[in-house]
Amino acid sequence: MNYIDLRSDTVTWPTEAMRKAMAQAPVGDDVYGDDPTVNELERLAAEMTGKEAALFVPSGTFGNQLSLFTWCPRGSEVILGEQCHIIQHEAGAASVIAGVQTRPIFAPDGIPPLETIEERIRGNDIHYPPTSLICIENAHSSGRVIPLSYMKEVAQLAHAHGLPVHLDGARLFNAAVSMGVSAIEISSTVDSVMFCLSKGLCAPVGSMLAGSREFIEKARRRRKIMGGGMRQVGVLAAAGLIALKDMTRRLAEDHENAHYLASQLAWIPGIEVEKEALDINMVFFKLPAGIDGSALVRYFKERGVLINPPEQGWCRFVTHYWIHKEDIDKVIGLMNDCIGAL
Repeated sequence: MNYIDLRSDTVTWPTEAMRKAMAQAPVGDDVYGDDPTVNELERLAAEMTGKEAALFVPSGTFGNQLSLFTWCPRGSEVILGEQCHIIQHEAGAASVIAGVQTRPIFAPDGIPPLETIEERIRGNDIHYPPTSLICIENAHSSGRVIPLSYMKEVAQLAHAHGLPVHLDGARLFNAAVSMGVSAIEISSTVDSVMFCLSKGLCAPVGSMLAGSREFIEKARRRRKIMGGGMRQVGVLAAAGLIALKDMTRRLAEDHENAHYLASQLAWIPGIEVEKEALDINMVFFKLPAGIDGSALVRYFKERGVLINPPEQGWCRFVTHYWIHKEDIDKVIGLMNDCIGAL
C-alpha cells in the first residue's frame, strides 16, 4: 500500500531519475579515491557550500559525529543548544565516538544566548574539560531558521576564543530557501557544515560534510575508523548529485504545502498550530484536549496515512516531494472525522 507519509522528510523515495542514474553510475573504490561519481558529488557539495572540500558519509548523525571526532580532543567539551539534534536524537554518540562531554545551553527557538555561550567557554583550569567546539543547527529541528546575523556573531565569538564552529545543516537548503539566501551565505559563517541528501532532497542514503581541505582530510581518516569507507558507493552518490542539482530548486513547494497544511489545520476546532515555527516544511500543532494521540495514529494508518504520535504534547507533520495538495486535503478530512469520532 502506498501511504501518505507525514512522519518526516526522511521517508521520501528516490525519484525515477535517481533510480536510473543509480543503475548507470560509473563507480570505483571510494576508499582509494577511485569512484568518479563520489568525487563529482564531493566537488559539487564543496562548491555549493563555499568550502574547499567535502566528504560523502552514510547519514546526518554520522556526519555530525565525524565532525566532533575530527575537531575535538578526547575529554574536551562541546557547547550546543539543549534541544539540538546532536543532543536529542543521536543516541549519546558524542561520548562514545569522540569521547567528549556536551555542555547544553537553554536555547529558545534553537538560539543559545551569546552571553551564555561566552559564559560556558572554559578557562585554562585543570579541573575543567577544555572547550573545543561550538555547534549550532540551521534549520533547527523546531521548524525555525536561525538568522544569519546571529550565526556571524557566534562565529566571531568562537574565533575570538580560538574555537571552531560546526553547523548541523541537515536541512541547510530548506533554511536557505526560507531565508532567501544561498547555502554558501549560511555555511560561510561556520568552519564545518553537515547537510543531508536523504531528507527533503529524496536521495535514498547519504549526507555531506564540508570544510577546509585540511579538515576534510582528517575527517576522511576518521571516517575510515568509524566504518564509513563505502567502496563502490557511486551507485548512491548518483542520487546525491540529482538531489543537489535538481531537488534543492523545488523546496519552496514543500514550504508552501506546509503553510497550506497549517492553515487548514488551524480551522479545525481545538487544534492549536504553532504559527511561529513555519519557516520550512514542518507543521507543529497540539490536539484538542482529550484526544488520544495513539488512537489518532491508528485511525490514520487504517486509512492510509502514516503519522507520529505527539511528543511532549506536540504533533509534527512534515511535507516533502511525495506530499501533494490533494494528500493534504485528505489528511484534513480525516482529522476532522477523527476528532469528531474520538
